[in-house]
Amino acid sequence: MKEVADLFRQHGPRVYRRALKLLGHPADAEEATQDIFLKAMKGLARFQGKSQLTTWLYEITTHHCLNHLRDLRRRGELHEAHLSPPAEDAAPRAFDLALLRRLLARADEREAQAAIYVFVDGMSHDEAAALLQVSRRTVGNLVERFAAAARAAASESEGGRR
Repeated sequence: MKEVADLFRQHGPRVYRRALKLLGHPADAEEATQDIFLKAMKGLARFQGKSQLTTWLYEITTHHCLNHLRDLRRRGELHEAHLSPPAEDAAPRAFDLALLRRLLARADEREAQAAIYVFVDGMSHDEAAALLQVSRRTVGNLVERFAAAARAAASESEGGRR
């Protein structure tokens, strides 16, 4: 049990910040952080040390948050309350994050992961490719498909406001 407490103490704040960034709601991020550490504890025996523990937790966090957004969307609960970022964010960034969360909830798993790594985390295509274990070109294709969906969503949104 001490190992669990140590793991949480060392990595909990980082996991929480990532979950908050992706989910946009402190309560959702807190719940996600707990769930993520439960998953990590259950899967710790499978962790093979091919990557750093922080990278492994980062991937678990990304998957968990994407699944949470998709679940909300399926249940019709992905509304403004879940899309609103914390108050300290600036208004233009708030809109971008809200749109990003909606797009992530619709995107296929690999596209969503690549988009998070490149657009949210600011990784290069090479860095994202290493994390996803795909080629740099594949990351480029995934990101381009996601960007095309974003452009289409923006066009739909613009058309609806006229």
